[in-house]
Amino acid sequence: MRSLKASDVMWNHIEPIRCGTPLAQVVKTLLANHVTGLPVVDEHRHVLGFVSEQDCIHALLVSSYHGEGDPTVDDVMKSEVVTISPEMSVVDLAQDMGPGRPKVFPVVDHGRLVGIVTRSALLAEVARTSRGLDVPRHVSLES
Repeated sequence: MRSLKASDVMWNHIEPIRCGTPLAQVVKTLLANHVTGLPVVDEHRHVLGFVSEQDCIHALLVSSYHGEGDPTVDDVMKSEVVTISPEMSVVDLAQDMGPGRPKVFPVVDHGRLVGIVTRSALLAEVARTSRGLDVPRHVSLES
């Protein structure tokens, strides 16, 4: 297990959120992909922020209550993002996923987003490797 890297468990099939995306579309993307959050990128896939389900819930409640216009991801995303390298050890990453830490980590290589690692994908890989459990290679639900 020590030789497993973030690139071995990352998802690279989920399209990130682009700046300017309406919040309604962000919510649809999160729900369709069963993830709790996604990175926000520019046209060159540089990570500019991160948007979570909680960010969306709060923004939708506030905009609904105040009767404001439709918010965009730029209005709600967090601009300080914890990213990881594709070479990061799965063991080190698992130790970083404690309480109060991100559940989704953007994987960045040479300044560009190449995938994400979710807590569920990490759990599945650790269970498969250390316990021999028969779990799907890419778990689609994020807890």
